[in-house]
Amino acid sequence: MTEQQKIEAMTRRHFFKRGGLGIGALALTALMNEKLFSNVAAAGERTDPLAVKPPHFAPKAKNIIYLFMAGAPSQLDLFDNKPKLIELNGQKIPEDIIKGERFAFIKGVPKLLGSPHAFAKHGKSGQEISVLLPHLHEVADDIAIIRSMNTTQFNHAPAQIMMNTGHQIIGRPSMGSWLTYGIGSESKDLPGFVVLLSGENNPDGGRSCWSSGFLPTVYQGVEFRSKGDPVLFASNPDGVSNDIRRGQLDVLGDLNKMHLDDAGDPEIQTRIAAYEMAYRMQTSVPELTDTSKEPKEMQEMYGVEPGKASFGNNCLLARRLVERGCRFVQLYHRGWDHHGEQKAKDLMTGLPSLCKQTDQGAAALIKDLKQRGLLDTTLVIWGGEFGRTPMNEERGGSKFLGRDHHPRAFSLWMAGGGIKGGVTVGKTDELGYNVAEDGVHVHDLHATILHLMGMDHTKLTFRFQGRDYRLTDVFGNVVKKLLA
Repeated sequence: MTEQQKIEAMTRRHFFKRGGLGIGALALTALMNEKLFSNVAAAGERTDPLAVKPPHFAPKAKNIIYLFMAGAPSQLDLFDNKPKLIELNGQKIPEDIIKGERFAFIKGVPKLLGSPHAFAKHGKSGQEISVLLPHLHEVADDIAIIRSMNTTQFNHAPAQIMMNTGHQIIGRPSMGSWLTYGIGSESKDLPGFVVLLSGENNPDGGRSCWSSGFLPTVYQGVEFRSKGDPVLFASNPDGVSNDIRRGQLDVLGDLNKMHLDDAGDPEIQTRIAAYEMAYRMQTSVPELTDTSKEPKEMQEMYGVEPGKASFGNNCLLARRLVERGCRFVQLYHRGWDHHGEQKAKDLMTGLPSLCKQTDQGAAALIKDLKQRGLLDTTLVIWGGEFGRTPMNEERGGSKFLGRDHHPRAFSLWMAGGGIKGGVTVGKTDELGYNVAEDGVHVHDLHATILHLMGMDHTKLTFRFQGRDYRLTDVFGNVVKKLLA
């Protein structure tokens, strides 16, 4: 039978049966594009997806600075003093405690390890903090310590991604992306979400930690480099003046807007916004990153040298960023993975070294924000992706002191932006193995952070692949004991 005969023989019923799938697919695609675009571009948003949007209710904080200690600091040597653990130091942990437990490296029945570092109470509140953090002692009454954090992940990459996106698998939007999507940014000349890196290398979770996931990429974290141009390709190439660049962007903008009106793809809006932001950043970024103009006493307080990359320098940059309206600034400092397999990675050498690298800058940030009247509206968070075990790892018979990964209990501190200073929330058992009181899951932390920013975590959603997603997945409660 020829093709013509086949067409003539086809009944109307056969035609609709065979053609319905294609017609339905076209209709579904159109509806999905319309829905996707409506998530990003409501009336008046097409020209500036980062424009300030109203929160769900009056916020306590306007900006966030998240000091992420990638590698997982030992809570038992910094914030969670355990006299019983010191008393039982060197004894094997009772097997019933670790029965069925999965560890990253520990084998057999390990020995308990009391902290080799002393603790003392500081401030009027009597916050108990390790001697390894002498600068933090000075702001003890400004911080709230959570000793009952817990997560489901015990390896670095998935745990870091979990702490940043609310899910252990890559592909979800990070917290900074959710916030800039939800309430925009007050800065016209800088990204709403900026990432600053320091330490021995990048976090294990990589750029997925500050990815926009399925949100339009205009909400992705922008990494500022510590050497050379802070942002690649933001400056004009040789022979191209600002007037020429402006003309090029105007033409490109007109073409992209025509394409946007025709296709409705939100990534076209991202492209337009990226070009315009890059143009404005040509003047705003060099001024921002030039810390040499800061008073000498300010440089000394942070312990920085202008032009020299460090965690302290990034803390100073973070203050300058929020001062200019940046919504979310995240600092990553890698190197806290103290297993004790070598001297540089143990609790006696490696941990004090990391504390020395970060303690002064973090405390200076609190002091600086406070004296400028910015701490009340800036939420500062310090912490890693999980905790460390109360047992000595002794990997391969190592004689250096170290702790394995521990997701069941760890510590984190917060300050400013609606946080009640000088309080401690949650407790662990006498060995520091399990949470004993007021457990705070990662989703609870995220719910609390969004609450302080004026957002109901159950309402900050984005429809993707047929369902509404949110930072807190399907559960999470605001930790009211943290709120001022």
